[in-house]
Amino acid sequence: MIRSKNIQRPQKVLIVDDQEINRDALEVIMENDYDIIFAENGAQALALMRRHKNELSVVMLDLIMPVMDGYEVLVTIQDDEELRGIPVIVMTSYEEAELEALRLGAADFITKPFDVHEVILARVARIIELFEGRRLISSAEKDGLTGLYSRNFFYEYAERLYRYHPELKMEAIVLNIDRFHTLNALHGREFGDRALMTLGEIIRDFLREKEGIASRFDADRFAIYCIHCDDHRALLDSFQAKMDEFSPKVRIHLRMGVDERTEDAEPVILFDRARTACIMARSDFHNPLRIYNEDILKKELFDQKLLGDLRHALADGQFRVYYQPKYDIRCEPPRLRSAEALVRWEHPDLGMISPGTFIPLFEGNGLITLVDNYVWEETAKQVAKWRKKFSVTLPVSVNISRADIFDPDLTERLCRLITENDLDYRDIKLEVTESAYSQDADRLLNLIHSLREIGFEIEMDDFGAGYSSLNMLSSMPIDVLKMDMSFVRNIEKSETDLRLMKLILDIAGNLKLSVVAEGVETEGQLKLLRDADCDLVQGYYFSRPVPANEFEVFIEKERERSVG
Repeated sequence: MIRSKNIQRPQKVLIVDDQEINRDALEVIMENDYDIIFAENGAQALALMRRHKNELSVVMLDLIMPVMDGYEVLVTIQDDEELRGIPVIVMTSYEEAELEALRLGAADFITKPFDVHEVILARVARIIELFEGRRLISSAEKDGLTGLYSRNFFYEYAERLYRYHPELKMEAIVLNIDRFHTLNALHGREFGDRALMTLGEIIRDFLREKEGIASRFDADRFAIYCIHCDDHRALLDSFQAKMDEFSPKVRIHLRMGVDERTEDAEPVILFDRARTACIMARSDFHNPLRIYNEDILKKELFDQKLLGDLRHALADGQFRVYYQPKYDIRCEPPRLRSAEALVRWEHPDLGMISPGTFIPLFEGNGLITLVDNYVWEETAKQVAKWRKKFSVTLPVSVNISRADIFDPDLTERLCRLITENDLDYRDIKLEVTESAYSQDADRLLNLIHSLREIGFEIEMDDFGAGYSSLNMLSSMPIDVLKMDMSFVRNIEKSETDLRLMKLILDIAGNLKLSVVAEGVETEGQLKLLRDADCDLVQGYYFSRPVPANEFEVFIEKERERSVG
């Protein structure tokens, strides 16, 4: 077999001169080394430059021409962002024109007539090499999608501003698109890219009026280093309004973190603190702006303590598994059918720590898998203990976090717990939050299918708290729908919430899914849910989450009812 040689295409050169003899002379000099195209005046040259802007290596430009002279061409190039990166070598017999041409952006100067051919070739080769090197740097310097600086170049320029211009009171702003991965999953990557490009353009427009620089750090994280702003809320509102104009039907929610304490911090520190502030605004639609302050610093130190204490806390037995009963309300009186396992942390120094404090923290750091594994093991042991003590098996639901989905040993681990405790697969129900379905859909769907085939029952937790829930239900391999407490909270007072609750129950019924209503606290809520044919409920109306020994009271009562 004959192998084709790797033939490099010759570099393209545009020669612009109204004199045919000059064009012919340059062609003779350069034709063996370059792919040459010609223009007879400035207007033709600009048209060819725009047509071949991604191919041209250099333009050789005469200054004195009809229609449009070389000076006008240079001015036009400098005003055109797409053409500005193409180097221009000016050609003229007037040496006094050299300074003016260089001021207008010319890269080099060749005098007529063309006498020493080697000098011309050497100059062209040097300019091409120089500018291609700059292009390589430029490609690494800018984010290809938004045109903003890449992270490394951004920090380099920010450090220079900090070091050489201490008189400027610069601050750090971090912008995020909330739940960007969900937007991509629901509306496609093309929509997501257009949203990012739009936000990049909004930031560039802002910096045309405000001295500073900007970068796109990650998929949806933007950084702005600029002169102090007087009203950050107004700035965020302005950015949000422009994003709303871009996408009037799909809400793109922005959040912002700011560190304006510039007196003691280099840019890297400023942006670490601004990012922390931005993270604290996550999913808070009412307060999407955070300014870094002492309270946030204290929260950071508190979080670091929790992260540092986690492994010792697990080994020391500081975590406790609590259980909240789930009651079947299709019968009267309601009957205990199952429970949900919930984790609590009894810290020796800090006391009882709310799961709303440590669970999001560990989820964000991927350490939630350690807690989840602990809860699974304790729950499986407890279900086995209750079966032995009361001669009844009470199924218990445990949570599967987003981070658990990426554990290659997850299925084996869960199956081992079932086998070691001599349980049935339906004795441990697996709860997966709705947001996990929308963010890691393909991976999660494959996992859920395999777990259901083994025999596990799957519950979708927090249904209704995320995006486009009803659109996802038809493709979700689930057995039970857990209606988020936000749908239950106001059903006694709000006709709209009551209708939404009934709608969810109707849809679940048509899909043959059982429904558990969370957060039931009053007899009125219970009656409305029963009248709407809800299956099971859990909430403070029956019991708060309690330790295993206290939960046994519910099992005893249920056993007495069964005997009676």
